[in-house]
Amino acid sequence: MTPHPQTPCGDRMPDAHAPATHSTAHTPAAADGPLPRAPSRSTPQTLSSSELMRGQHTVAIAHNGAIYRLQTTRQGKLILTK
Repeated sequence: MTPHPQTPCGDRMPDAHAPATHSTAHTPAAADGPLPRAPSRSTPQTLSSSELMRGQHTVAIAHNGAIYRLQTTRQGKLILTK
């Protein structure tokens, strides 16, 4: 008899032929791999301007109850106004 493979933390992997004993609901950690770590305070998260703008010239950003406007100029620069 061969031993069951183990996960990195030492838990046994479920047998592929055994009936499921857990919920069939989607669990991101199990199905999609480990959850991403939160960025540390010393390393800010970086987003590209194309991710923020999504093809638009202007986007509205709600922050602390105020609406800010982020827009691109003809020269390709960004302007943030309140």
